[in-house]
Amino acid sequence: MSAVKPHIVVLDDSERAMRRLANWQAIDAQATVTIHHEPLSGAALIDALTDADAIVLMRDRTPFTAELLAALPKLRYLVFTGTRNARLDLAALAARNIPVSCTEFGPSKDSTCELTWATILAATKQLESHTARLKRGQWRSDTAEPLPGALVGQRLGLIGLGEIGGRVAKVGKALGMDVVTWSPRMTAERAQAQGVGFVPLDELLATSRVVSLHLVVVPATRHLMNAERLALMQPGSLLVNTSRSELIDTAALVQALQQGRPGFAALDVFDVEPLPLDDPLRQLPNVLLTPHLGFVTEPVFQRFAMGVTECLQAWLAGQPLVRVVA
Repeated sequence: MSAVKPHIVVLDDSERAMRRLANWQAIDAQATVTIHHEPLSGAALIDALTDADAIVLMRDRTPFTAELLAALPKLRYLVFTGTRNARLDLAALAARNIPVSCTEFGPSKDSTCELTWATILAATKQLESHTARLKRGQWRSDTAEPLPGALVGQRLGLIGLGEIGGRVAKVGKALGMDVVTWSPRMTAERAQAQGVGFVPLDELLATSRVVSLHLVVVPATRHLMNAERLALMQPGSLLVNTSRSELIDTAALVQALQQGRPGFAALDVFDVEPLPLDDPLRQLPNVLLTPHLGFVTEPVFQRFAMGVTECLQAWLAGQPLVRVVA
């Protein structure tokens, strides 16, 4: 009697990219592979993973907790895409002696910068409403309303000036914007080294036409953008978040947008993803919403898919594991 093939379960392949962008032939010959495209939670998640010998996580879309691990007695190996996963309980996995591997990331920081600017430009130029009007057969609005804005000479306030924020700053300067920054650990010297001004947070919010968030979430930055700080923003300003939803108090943002301070928001990240159909953000006229596309590009996902298959092939062959996470 032949041995039972190990069972590999892939979660959250919403883009249906894993098989398209890598060769799974060698893996299919040695294992049973199940790929889930829709998000799972609760009992459905446990049912999907109960018989898994190996699990592949798409970044941190599904939290992998100690409680979940306790329900998976067969699990022997875990792979996640990207280079870090803040929602993965590595200590619990280590206690079970379950090795964890990751993939390389690809140009995600560049693509997130590009999406940041795509949303800034789309919001400033009112592309969504003008495109919809044109498709309805109209050319211009039949009522007097504000026209698209221009960014040259306006202030761009960057909350965070790390690898992504620094890239965003360079584009802002190239467009002729006055770029300033603030973060909990920012200094005037660090900002000046990138040709950017350093100002207090309240001043940044009160004087910037565009405010873009580029921080990691820690206790000090969670809900940094609360009702009090949102109220400091100009009525004509734009708030952009391609970083993490936890940086903003979403309920406060909905109220702030209804009151017109800020005047508009462009959001790529949300407290619950996919964004629920009844989420109040969907009902607001002054928002541009994108479905967490910052890192979702062909070259990034090609790196993910090839990295996953590389890890799984080494594990199935009993070879040294690839990119083991300490």
